[in-house]
Amino acid sequence: MSKHVAVLMGGWSSERPVSLNSGHACAEALEGQGFRVTRVDVQPDIATVLTNLRPDVAFNALHGPAGEDGTIQGLLELLRIPYTHSGVLASALAMHKERAKVVMRAAGVSVPEGRVVNRHEAAKSHVLTPPYVLKPVAEGSSMGVIIVRDGRSHPPQEVGREDWSYGDEILAETYVAGRELTCAVMGDKALGVIEIKPASGEWYDFDAKYAEGGSIHVLPAEIKPNLYQRVQELSLTAHQALGCRGISRADLRYDDTPGGTGALVVLEVNTQPGMTKTSLVPEIAAHAGFSFGELVQWMVEDATLGR
Repeated sequence: MSKHVAVLMGGWSSERPVSLNSGHACAEALEGQGFRVTRVDVQPDIATVLTNLRPDVAFNALHGPAGEDGTIQGLLELLRIPYTHSGVLASALAMHKERAKVVMRAAGVSVPEGRVVNRHEAAKSHVLTPPYVLKPVAEGSSMGVIIVRDGRSHPPQEVGREDWSYGDEILAETYVAGRELTCAVMGDKALGVIEIKPASGEWYDFDAKYAEGGSIHVLPAEIKPNLYQRVQELSLTAHQALGCRGISRADLRYDDTPGGTGALVVLEVNTQPGMTKTSLVPEIAAHAGFSFGELVQWMVEDATLGR
C-alpha cells in the first residue's frame, strides 16, 4: 500500500500564493510517483485536520512564518507525524537572519556585516553608510527588502510607514555588489551552483523570483572551478552548522566588480526553498540527474521525526 502524504500548503503568511503554487506542484508530482496525496490548505485548525487525516508523512510546502520558523515543525513533532525539510531548531534559527549569521560566522562561513535596528530608527537617519540593505529579520522571498544606494541623501521612508507589515526589528547589512549565486544542498551533499540574473531591474526581487521570465538562470554558474567548489563548501557548511535536514538552499553574493573586494558571502539559508516550476532547487536537482518526481519522492522517503 502506498504511503499517504499530506502536502501542507497555503497558510497565512505573506508568501501564501507562492506556497500554494509549490504545494500543488509537489502534490501532482507525488501522485505521479504513486503516493496517495491529500492537499491541505493550512489554517489555524491544522492540528485537528491532521489528527483526523492521520497521514504517514507531512510534506511541508509552506513558506514564511508559521510554516518555516519551527512552528509547524513543533506541531508535527507533537502529533508524531514524520515530515520533510528541517526540524524545529534549524527552522527557527535559519528563519531569523541575524541569529543564523551568528551561527554561520562561528562555523567559518563569511556573512555580510550588519546589525539589527528598529525600523523607526532606520527611517529617521542612515543606520549604515550607503550602500546598504534593509530587510525583515524573519521573512523570505525578498519580502520587504530595500536597497539603499550609494549617494542617497535620505533614509528610506517605507520602513517607518504605518502599513509596514514585517515587524519593528529589521536587519541592516552592508551591500555586497556583484553576482547573485545560489546552491542547493540535498541531504549531506551540495549540488550545483546557479548564477541568477534578473531579466529586468537591478536585483533578485519577488518578481524576479516568481514571475515567468523574471530571471535568467545560468547553470552551472560561469565562475572559476575553485570558486564553484568554494560556494558548494560554504553552502554545505552553513546547512550543517544550522542543523538543517533534507533540502536547503543557500543564497550568496560574489563581488567580482572592477575594483571590488572579491568577497564571497552567504546571505541566508532557506530551509523551505520554493518548489514552483520557476524555482531554483528543482532546476539544480535536474542538473544533478533527479527529475522533479524523483526529487519529491526522495524528500518523502527522507522524512522523519526528531529532525
